[in-house]
Amino acid sequence: MAPLPSLQQLGRESCRLLHGRGGRFPGLEHLAIDWFSPTLLVTFYAEKDSKRRLLKELMDAAEESPEVKGIVVQERHLRGAPKRLIFGQLPDAPVAKESGLRFHLNLQRNQNHGFFLDMKPGRDWVRENAAGKRVLNLFAYTCSLSVAAIAGGAESVVNLDMASGALATGRENHRLNFDEETCRRASYLAHDLFKSWGKLKRGAPYDLIVIDPPSNQVGSFVAEKDYPKMVRRLSELAHPDSKILACLNAPHLDASFLTEWFSDYQWSKRLPRAPGFDDIRPESSLKCLVFTPSPED
Repeated sequence: MAPLPSLQQLGRESCRLLHGRGGRFPGLEHLAIDWFSPTLLVTFYAEKDSKRRLLKELMDAAEESPEVKGIVVQERHLRGAPKRLIFGQLPDAPVAKESGLRFHLNLQRNQNHGFFLDMKPGRDWVRENAAGKRVLNLFAYTCSLSVAAIAGGAESVVNLDMASGALATGRENHRLNFDEETCRRASYLAHDLFKSWGKLKRGAPYDLIVIDPPSNQVGSFVAEKDYPKMVRRLSELAHPDSKILACLNAPHLDASFLTEWFSDYQWSKRLPRAPGFDDIRPESSLKCLVFTPSPED
């Protein structure tokens, strides 16, 4: 079995320390370890006999590390994906820290904690390309890409997501990073994408459109059915110079799924994987592709 990562000299930047699901660490394929200073989040995707020993090794290592103050375990293979604190204590207000920005974390609530480390290249790209732009952030969740856009000088960002609770956290993420006047550049729509298309059209065209949907969320978005439906109407929201960041986190679909449905657009580039997310099956990991509308004949 592959060794666990060192817990020395971790630093303040949030990162993935071990990406077992990438297949590069034999015997740890069911495990992910993330660092959200000063807390480790250990995620199990299957029940294995080695779990007790792995957790003891991590706790022993944490005892020797001045930076680790707590360890939270999440078991994604169990109903509700429960979390529990097994070592130390949590900070009063846990945050993820990335590129000088901060994002609220919920390390006690079951299911997702509110911040996805593998989207770092997407946030970096948006920040680098947002200056002076009118941005549309579809499937915004807790709005980390909107925060990146505002940090990059976006003129405005419209965040759309069906989950009003996630958008409420997104609003707080903006307040965590910017003054009140800057926060006004971001707006929030707790609506279904297709039912609110007319509302989005009234605000069009957008200079930069971010698409980061769930891959298979019944009642919200199913990639095979809804991605093509959305792309066919995307020209109603864009202009000839718009940039589009199209993301897909579906292990069973590769990048050609996106390039096929964006056939009326120019494929500019594919963003690299985030540090720590190496995968022996690259097409199984998060895919982030940049497109621009094709010039009219």
